[in-house]
Amino acid sequence: MKASADYLNLPRKSTDKILHLPGDNGKMPILGDTVEFLTDYLGLVSRKHKLYGPIFRNNALLQRSVALLGPEANELVLKDSGKIFSSKKAWDPILDKLFPDGLMLRDFDEHRFHRRILQAAFKKDALQGYLDDMNPRMRDGVAAFPKNAEFGFKDSIKSLLLDVAAQVFMGVKMGDEADAINKGFLHAMEASMAVVKLPIPGTTWQKGLNGRKTLKNFIEKHIEAKRATESSDFFSQFCHAKDEDGNELSNEAVRDHTIFLLFAAHDTTTSTLCSIIYALAKNPEWQDILYEECKLIDGDHLNYDDLPKLDKAALVMKEALRMYPPVPAIPRRLIKETEIMGYTLPANTGIGISPLFTHYMEEWWSEPTKFDPERFSAERAEHKRHLYQWIPFGGGGHKCIGLNFAEMQVKLFMFHLLRNYKISTKPGYQMKYNAVPISFPTDGLPVTITAR
Repeated sequence: MKASADYLNLPRKSTDKILHLPGDNGKMPILGDTVEFLTDYLGLVSRKHKLYGPIFRNNALLQRSVALLGPEANELVLKDSGKIFSSKKAWDPILDKLFPDGLMLRDFDEHRFHRRILQAAFKKDALQGYLDDMNPRMRDGVAAFPKNAEFGFKDSIKSLLLDVAAQVFMGVKMGDEADAINKGFLHAMEASMAVVKLPIPGTTWQKGLNGRKTLKNFIEKHIEAKRATESSDFFSQFCHAKDEDGNELSNEAVRDHTIFLLFAAHDTTTSTLCSIIYALAKNPEWQDILYEECKLIDGDHLNYDDLPKLDKAALVMKEALRMYPPVPAIPRRLIKETEIMGYTLPANTGIGISPLFTHYMEEWWSEPTKFDPERFSAERAEHKRHLYQWIPFGGGGHKCIGLNFAEMQVKLFMFHLLRNYKISTKPGYQMKYNAVPISFPTDGLPVTITAR
């Protein structure tokens, strides 16, 4: 195994130059704190913060990096006024072979250019079209969930969201290719978490590379037809989107952005809905609150103009995202040598900020371990004490471009579920989950749904 300083092209001299920072090399040789990072991320970061404060060096996942903690650190890194924190250099080693040139894997002027064009796919008219397309699929998907019997919610919602994505994201009839496309997408997602990234037949990584090829070929053969006509799906929106100067995306960019959007939206929304369902099962009084809110909407079709009526649903979503942010740690890599919190850090130093840790800081949140959606109400507005203390969608120039779509999709699912059903778990149940790399229940989240 390579020494950690050689991993991800991080020179030995770079790691030597951070030895003056507080911190340590972890509990195990070479692996450092990798095991604790993967199994108790919040506990690890909280323990190191108590020992060393808001900045410290650490060793996990075969690389040495620097943690910067708290809202001020989040603002420094995400706002990035000096253009010194690279998102591309941080994510490329993990995602470049599977989801190259997605928005998250671009920096500075190039990132802004692509983001301006892609914004058209997230405007009000486009969102209205997505919502109309999703309504019947989400309604029928919820109706098809097992009733009066325990089942694994995680796999069920993951499957439903993938089915919804086929229409809303791709907007094409997959026909006989549907199974191959679904498997290709799932293999590519699973490969993003692979520890061993070698193209050996049968491995998770090789399956992921093959899955990427399947998606690539499928999208490329539909681009010409998509450019010739317009429809309400993301794929079509990307094909026709232009910036204020009339610039369009190339075919390669359309392909890469479409594939990356599938990846970025699918896993994070699955994670978010798992967290919401768990929180509602443990706090049934909030199910009743949301049920009453859903009754304000006529019929079984949620219209775009109805979304503001689901205000309590938005509070629940925000609180679930505070307690279980889908992406608990955000990496960056320094472009050039810089001074941070009184310490000089060399170019190419890996930097990590922690939404999860920030969301549990007692200095900023009242009773942070308590599920309390009202903390986000206009009257209390705890999340507005600092602009960068609640960051499940990141912040700055790289703030999630799809956050409004995500809230719309979550509200739609909650509307179709809670207006008709109650959710419960076995008495005393506590969800087992891993926070990294994306927050997911490791036990499948067993729940029971019953009719109201």
